[in-house]
Amino acid sequence: MKKTILLVVIAAVLASCTTKPHYVINANISGSDTLIFLLQKREAGKYVTIDSAASKSGHFKMQGVVDYPQMVMLTAKNTRNRAQFFLENAPLTISGKVDSLYNINVTGSKTQDEYKGYINNQKSFSDRYSSLYKEYQSASEAKDTAKQGAAERAINGLETEMTNNQKEFVKNNPSSFFTPMLLSNLSYEMSIEELENSVNALDTNVQKVQIVKDLKDQVKALKLVAIGQKAPDFTMNDPEGKPVTLASKIGSKLLLIDFWASWCGPCRQENPNVVKVYAEYHKKGFDILGVSLDRSKEDWVKAIADDKLTWSHVSDLKYWDNAAAKQYAVRAIPSNILLDETGTIIGRNLRGEDLAKKVTEVLGTKK
Repeated sequence: MKKTILLVVIAAVLASCTTKPHYVINANISGSDTLIFLLQKREAGKYVTIDSAASKSGHFKMQGVVDYPQMVMLTAKNTRNRAQFFLENAPLTISGKVDSLYNINVTGSKTQDEYKGYINNQKSFSDRYSSLYKEYQSASEAKDTAKQGAAERAINGLETEMTNNQKEFVKNNPSSFFTPMLLSNLSYEMSIEELENSVNALDTNVQKVQIVKDLKDQVKALKLVAIGQKAPDFTMNDPEGKPVTLASKIGSKLLLIDFWASWCGPCRQENPNVVKVYAEYHKKGFDILGVSLDRSKEDWVKAIADDKLTWSHVSDLKYWDNAAAKQYAVRAIPSNILLDETGTIIGRNLRGEDLAKKVTEVLGTKK
């Protein structure tokens, strides 16, 4: 009798183990005979393999457990064929072709369905953007400044419309595990208050996602370098290897801390605007400290010369691990911080005409 009871208990324990929420992937990828497939997730800036399986006549199976729905990468090993999708604890079916793996069809994931719905919703924006960009390029090649300006204004308007549409998705889908990824992309264009409110509005279950934890840390860092705060000091070497402190540059009526890099296309496009403002207002008290996120000293120095950036420059040549960029919560470049003569932050991410307007506001019109 006791043996019978014991066997029943063991069976119950085993049953509970097998019914624990987990994912089961059944895949049918044509053209993938004998290939090894890797299931990977992004962790600390690298892809980490969490599962693998050998394809037999195009079929393979994977199973395991994830803490919450998350974006993963399915890769055909030793090839460039890969695809991203949302993995969650549910039965999932994947189908497609190995030579167009990026276009796989995934069913069974609620989060993947939400992601696909969002992508479909964005298609009209993408089509309009492509059309406007072609108009811009055509006008640029024809040196038709009027049409070029009109296309550029239309593109800027469309980008604003796209951003507002994305913010609406975040607001209306606080329980979606796709929302944190979208919110992370939007965070570059949000004020501290807007970002904090958006993060706090997410459902409790979504709050445990690592992206959300990172966004909360970002909010804390941003508050320390918000408008009205004293700019924290840092020390970094100039191109000659001599240490330069931020404190040593403060004292000008206006000081712009300009985060950029030689490899950053948008930075190089913005540089002429910065050069123009510097040339017009330097004698009236406007100065700049360039902070480069370069890895190569040679590339950094060459870009300084090529773009005629005649102000002071520093870098630790650590790319995105640049100490000052981390200190100032810089997650995208070009980025800048504007300080008054006391070292108080009075502006952030002022580009193009916005930078010129702010400098004019403080220093008056150029002579």
